[in-house]
Amino acid sequence: MVKTFRKPYRIKKQKSIISYRFFWLGVLFFVFIISIFYFLFFSQTFQIEKIIVTGEEKVAKEDLKLLVEEKLEKKILFFKTKCIFLVNLNEIKKDILNNFPQVAEVEIGRGFPDALNIVVVEKFGLAVWCQTEQCFLVDNEGVIFEEIFDIDPKAFKIKNLALVSELKLGDKVIEKEKLNQVLDIESKLRDNLKIPLTAATIVSEERFNIKTLEGWEIYFNPERDMEWQLTKLRAVLEEEILPENRKNLEYIELRFGNSANPKYRDY
Repeated sequence: MVKTFRKPYRIKKQKSIISYRFFWLGVLFFVFIISIFYFLFFSQTFQIEKIIVTGEEKVAKEDLKLLVEEKLEKKILFFKTKCIFLVNLNEIKKDILNNFPQVAEVEIGRGFPDALNIVVVEKFGLAVWCQTEQCFLVDNEGVIFEEIFDIDPKAFKIKNLALVSELKLGDKVIEKEKLNQVLDIESKLRDNLKIPLTAATIVSEERFNIKTLEGWEIYFNPERDMEWQLTKLRAVLEEEILPENRKNLEYIELRFGNSANPKYRDY
């Protein structure tokens, strides 16, 4: 019988996973990504430390900074950060405009590595709006944004008899078109007809009264042709009412027909 020779079976020894080069490259890459992530979002380098506000005069700078400060902190997983890359500039801009009626525009930029630069443009008073004992500056959108106390008695003021509720800053008290209409009439009376004025009172949608410095009033209908009403006013002042008799006037009615009807005081 022929005996067959069989080679002994050898079990190959497997290499440990930690000996593989790709494993270590993966570990290094993971550590690198984590380090970059930490550096960008959690290291002190890019944490917002300064809020720089310019352009403000009426706005309280510290109040504005406090509002912005409340919007800086974000959470990534369970960790808090004020990273300059994560701050929502549009949200902060919207909050400033909503909370500070005096601000017309605001620009916010990142001042790397740790600052926010905020430039505010404040509103200017287009007119003075008075309600009961309170007076405010009103902007070109008809929104009151600042209460004023020392008012020149000769300053032109606007009020609305239909408004009875208490006013607060940021309220819209008059539509933009209506405000422009009142100011346009005021300008034409002052510059073209040389009539000094003190106030405009909105009585209704179809009537507002302009009070002159001499004490008499002019009744307009804003729903009708204002130029025609001004033409009638010019005619009656030039042809019927002598300058020395104006002090006896109570009002001139322009709302009806093709004529201007003066009413004199009864003494």
